[in-house]
Amino acid sequence: MTMKFNYLRAGLLAGASALAGAAMASQPTQPPDPPAFDAQGKITFVNRTDLWSYRALPEYHQSDLTAAAEKDGKLPPLKDRLPKEPLVFKTGADGVGVYGDTMRHVIGGRPEGWNYWAGQSQGWGGVDIGLSECLTRTAQLFEVKADDLEPMPNLAKSWEWSKDGHTLTMHLIEGAKWSDGVEFTSDDLMFYWTLLHDKNVSILNGATPATFGDGTELKADGKYTVVWTFKEAFPKQYLYNMAYGNFCPGPAHMLQPLYPPKSGKTYDEFKNAFPPTYMNFPTMGAWVVTGYRPDDIIITRRNPFYWKVDEKGNQLPYLDELSYKLSTWSDRDVQAVAGTGDFSNLEQPENFVESLKKAATADSPARLAFGPRIIAYSLFFNFSGNGWGEPDARGQKMRELSRNEDFRKAVTMALDRAKLGQSLVKGPFTAVYPGGLLSGTSFYDKASTVYYPFDVEGAKAELKAAGLKVGDDKTPTKFADGQEVVVNLLVNGDYQTDKTLAEGVQTAMAPLGVRVIINALDGKQHDANMTSGKFDWMVLRDGSDLMSVVQNTQQLAATGNATLAFHFAGKDGKLDLLPFEKQLADVIGKFTATADAKEQAALMKEYQKIYTSNVYGVGLTQYPGALIVNKRFANIPTGAPINMFNWAEDTIIRERVFVPADKQAKFELQPGKLPGKPGDAGPM
Repeated sequence: MTMKFNYLRAGLLAGASALAGAAMASQPTQPPDPPAFDAQGKITFVNRTDLWSYRALPEYHQSDLTAAAEKDGKLPPLKDRLPKEPLVFKTGADGVGVYGDTMRHVIGGRPEGWNYWAGQSQGWGGVDIGLSECLTRTAQLFEVKADDLEPMPNLAKSWEWSKDGHTLTMHLIEGAKWSDGVEFTSDDLMFYWTLLHDKNVSILNGATPATFGDGTELKADGKYTVVWTFKEAFPKQYLYNMAYGNFCPGPAHMLQPLYPPKSGKTYDEFKNAFPPTYMNFPTMGAWVVTGYRPDDIIITRRNPFYWKVDEKGNQLPYLDELSYKLSTWSDRDVQAVAGTGDFSNLEQPENFVESLKKAATADSPARLAFGPRIIAYSLFFNFSGNGWGEPDARGQKMRELSRNEDFRKAVTMALDRAKLGQSLVKGPFTAVYPGGLLSGTSFYDKASTVYYPFDVEGAKAELKAAGLKVGDDKTPTKFADGQEVVVNLLVNGDYQTDKTLAEGVQTAMAPLGVRVIINALDGKQHDANMTSGKFDWMVLRDGSDLMSVVQNTQQLAATGNATLAFHFAGKDGKLDLLPFEKQLADVIGKFTATADAKEQAALMKEYQKIYTSNVYGVGLTQYPGALIVNKRFANIPTGAPINMFNWAEDTIIRERVFVPADKQAKFELQPGKLPGKPGDAGPM
């Protein structure tokens, strides 16, 4: 490792000398420190065992709603609805909660249906997180001490490794039930595993068998045990992949009878079997969909069979209802600040200043706290030169050009990142981001981060070194054969931030004579173009891998044929990796193979140096997000980030959030209601 690091360092110095000879005006350096920002919340770190455990309690209690239904014979006794050993939450910062009230969300998505496992969006904005549960859980790891960092148990309450590390035995919760009273067992996991291996099915979050390791096997060993077999030894990183939303099984008793190989139905019929109008679809989550009006509202009510309790034995959740107003993502922030909504992940920087002003007033209904700078955007090049997406002649030339290091350096040097950040929001929010690991992760090391400062003339020198005929804002830059350099820039048109940054890239390239054509598509079309390789460049919000490092670690490099959104295998099924890409994949392989914290830290320094010196991705800007929550809610963790290991809807543990009795308001849309039978027109 040391030899490789020193070789790389020597290469950097040599590269710097060569560039100086090409009349480069500035040298590679380290990024400037982010501006001070006093509004960021502080996190109190704990051990994982300080959050929850599994055990039977002497007695259990329930809400008045479920107690009344039990008395009327509409529900089994509470003891028969809970598992043998429920998940027991430790008492929160604000004490034991009380039942009642609602949390009103506002979202910009629209539900396609409830068959998440066949690729249907449920609308996002926390909807799916409230309905689904996964094998492990990671959102709360933002407050776990570094020396205790490992995914939390969830549907899998415990696990152990074989001596050789190739076998992992997982023990599931016993006696937990879906919201319709059917028991959850290993059958649900095995059917999900079947769907993962069916090429005709696209799991919504993009999980594939490779998400859990090439050649990995999963088998059931009875109703409450499953056994994983890995080719690698102790691949603990896959425990993170078993959390949201990669291994969140659906109800096999509902899905399997409609599965095409068994039912004779088409895959489209299977996918669309449970449209948004289908009420009471069974969940393992704390709430069940009981109301829906197109382009208006989704209503979810408490799950009477939910399998988690507090330390006093009170069945969770505390909140009777979660609702989701179908509006826009920017309206979510506006309504949360105004008090007509209760919760928002403030992530659109154009709303920062006004939200802070309103939240600072004495009569503001909402509190607002910024977290670390873990929102970042990068410009990514399509690195596949051997046919992914079947590019035309122009597209193929652009890919070959993007694989040229001099060209990538020209692009990164053409960006005035400070100006780009200020185009999103004025003030101390944004920071210069060269790319690679985010400054908010504990693995970030400034000294290992190579930053090419803004330098238009230096960028032109790099274009010349790349073999181009360099132009300017009036004359196009051309390839050696006289063809103009024209870039197709893919961007998600659903978000103003994405579009603003794309326009900034377009403007920055103009003085270089590089013409950028923005292809702004809605979310579905954007994702389809991205996964099929229909782009030259793309502006993309960085993923959880660059934030947490320990989650989705394999996506930090081209470790598989489809692990990186910008470098899939070509038509030949092979990856045409550049030498530095092979180095990155090697580093990630070593990182995931060791549990030694010091060795992992050293490897991430090496990774960051390789990534940023070779301009694998062009960092655009990074900034914090803010959590906006109505002041009436209690048990909100201090310093909760809007998205680190998962979104804040999971981070704040909504099933444990409550409203004190003297602050409860009459906002429920279906007061006094509980879910009915699957497919019923409405709740009981």
